Amino acid sequence: METTKTRTPKEIWETALGELQLQVSKPNYRTWFVKTIGLSYRDNQFVIGVPNTFAAEYLEKNQLSLIQKALDGLTSPNVEVVFKVNGKRHGNPGKYPTALEIPATVPSFTRLNSGYMFDYFIEGPGNRLARASAMSVARSPGHSYNPLFIYGGAGLGKTHLLHAIGHEASSRHINVICTSAEEFTNEFVTALQEKSTVEFRNKYRSIGMLLIDDIHFIGGKGQTEESFFHTFNELHNTNRQIVMTSDCPPRSMPLLEERLRSRFEWGLIVDIQPPDYDTRLAILKSKAHQEGINLAPEVLDFIAGHSQDNVRLLEGSLNRVIALARLMQSVPTVEIARQALADISTREPTPSSLVHDAILEAVADSFNLDREEIIGRRRAKDVSLARRLAMYLIRKETNYSLAHIGKILGNRDAATVAMACKKIASDIDGNSFLRRRLEKIKKSLSA
Repeated sequence: METTKTRTPKEIWETALGELQLQVSKPNYRTWFVKTIGLSYRDNQFVIGVPNTFAAEYLEKNQLSLIQKALDGLTSPNVEVVFKVNGKRHGNPGKYPTALEIPATVPSFTRLNSGYMFDYFIEGPGNRLARASAMSVARSPGHSYNPLFIYGGAGLGKTHLLHAIGHEASSRHINVICTSAEEFTNEFVTALQEKSTVEFRNKYRSIGMLLIDDIHFIGGKGQTEESFFHTFNELHNTNRQIVMTSDCPPRSMPLLEERLRSRFEWGLIVDIQPPDYDTRLAILKSKAHQEGINLAPEVLDFIAGHSQDNVRLLEGSLNRVIALARLMQSVPTVEIARQALADISTREPTPSSLVHDAILEAVADSFNLDREEIIGRRRAKDVSLARRLAMYLIRKETNYSLAHIGKILGNRDAATVAMACKKIASDIDGNSFLRRRLEKIKKSLSA
């Protein structure tokens, strides 16, 4: 008892931490104990300062008895432990924090693209709802739409909106993780190999907002899906915002577990459509302004009319025109624009259609069938298998939606395509004959 009179609460807690460091794993200690401090000790009550409400909740629910035991020999038996967040006493253990209650004192793991902000996102009829929804969750996370699921083709602005949400939330002192499903998967696999799954789990469950790009990537990856399922539940149950992007809606993700699919559909699902002419023109004007380039209206008009697929291609076309003009030491003109984009017009008129045509021909040749039989209504075993393989390969090799693939394959619905892709993906692992045939078709396509 004499030591408690000569030691400050900070010193007492530092001594307790030395013992606790031996009792818990290193990742657990770094995540939950490193940023704590002893604040006061009087009337048999020891007050511990913690960096955020979530840390207080965790320590109170999971480590309280261990903490009391460590303090017993340093203070008095049956010491009462109280947690304070930023100088305020933490009460009501049944109340979960919202995203706004978790300050940005937790280390940030996010790399946000400085060019992807709401101010730089050009609104049009095809993306208006997605942009409004993104702004809503950024300004009121965990309350308006949780989760928010944004889907659409490549290069239409999904990633831009995801990072814009991250910028807005970070400016409001919310700790954000913005990553891709592929990075999440790779990180999880590394955690398994290095036996650091506790640290991985704590990292993703101690944040205020989770932004995941290309979530369809985790479909069919059992352990990753399991990990993400529990992470999703933890964040959602504590009113912390989750935003996901994908190239298709949850119901059209053939390899995704049903329990995850249903959770993805809990909040709001919005799509982004390709930009119309006016939106393309506005995007070009904005991009040219950012680059400090003045383009004549007729040049902007030519580029907007030429590039129609997505925003990425549109900006790429603009960059080609500007680069050629600089090379020629001239101001950009319609003629220069025509030259810059001419080889694109002749070399890649309809790239995706060429890919799906080649796939249909390759599959038909492999099965000694006519292309019309694959597209048709015959249900013979070999025809049905060829049809499923064609659907699977087109899905893998293009950015087509399931509905578009169904249209190509004889106006079949998206659900039929989803089931076909799911069956082929499942059969490949256990059927060496099918796997060899698929590889042979792929080789013929490469040739």
